[in-house]
Amino acid sequence: MADANDIIEMNSQVITEFREKGGTVGGTFEGFPLILVHHKGARSGIERIAPLVPYVEGDRIFVFASLGGSPKHPAWYHNLVAGPNTTVEYGAETFSVVARVLPRAERDEIYAKQVAVQPQFGEYQRKTDRVIPVVELQRTGH
Repeated sequence: MADANDIIEMNSQVITEFREKGGTVGGTFEGFPLILVHHKGARSGIERIAPLVPYVEGDRIFVFASLGGSPKHPAWYHNLVAGPNTTVEYGAETFSVVARVLPRAERDEIYAKQVAVQPQFGEYQRKTDRVIPVVELQRTGH
């Protein structure tokens, strides 16, 4: 498994490419929608950006705290729970959002929709004993 520095370097490259190409990237994420979710470390206060594969339904944007099926939630998830008001980059657009963790029934419905279009998310859930949280990123203002 990659260590934290490898992940930071990979994310940095993805973020740079995303911004240079107006919201699209190649490599591991080629052909997938991608969103950049800004978050502040709950303990450190350090500003970070997580490139994530969302599920988009109309004006609603959802992200999944899968961490590839890891037994632990990703750091960005804990950071959004602690500080839900943040910024998202989607395509060539940047906007403010508030993060809302979905209750179980709504989570199950959206997670099933994501698995239908991105089957690897079903594998991530099978790999872990935890229920992978789904977070809606609700636009604030216009």
